[in-house]
Amino acid sequence: MTREAWIEAGIAALVEEGIANVKIQVMAKTLAVSRSSFYWFFTDLQELHGELLEHWLRKNTSPIIERALRPAPTVTKAVCHIFECWVDPSLFSPRLDAAVRSWAQVDASVRDVVDQADDQRVDAVTRMFQRYGYPDDEAFIRARVLYFTQIGHYTLGMRDDREMRLRFLRPYLLSFTGRTASDDEVEAFETLMRRVQPDG
Repeated sequence: MTREAWIEAGIAALVEEGIANVKIQVMAKTLAVSRSSFYWFFTDLQELHGELLEHWLRKNTSPIIERALRPAPTVTKAVCHIFECWVDPSLFSPRLDAAVRSWAQVDASVRDVVDQADDQRVDAVTRMFQRYGYPDDEAFIRARVLYFTQIGHYTLGMRDDREMRLRFLRPYLLSFTGRTASDDEVEAFETLMRRVQPDG
């Protein structure tokens, strides 16, 4: 038994059942170990909660920021970099994001962490737009529209299939940037999207 195994069990419970079911006894049963072994690795459940939030930040916030900062010759290519997070489950977990947001509804301290993460994500995308000459206010609003659209997509549980998403790639890029993507950019993203294994 390891600390990482307990964290993984906590993440699974959070995603599948919600924070109310992240319980030591429940996780111990899943892991087929005694309840007392938890305390070899954690002082209390609150410490595990902190680890769950850290995992969420690494899993779901860091990739968005990294891709927003990634150099690209055009803004449409830069947005495609961010889109990678939406199509590759190894870069972003919609279910984990939804679980943490549900948790934030009942815990003010978690809500603060979520709000800070949202601000960091939007700020990174804002700076991306600014690099391509958008005025500050326009860059900020375009970043919010791009980011809130995708989070809303997850929150509403929309289930557009892969072909539909590919069909609307050009209009989405035009809507978010006001600029037309090149054929090469669209084809490159389509190739990447078809290569990635979808979640579930």
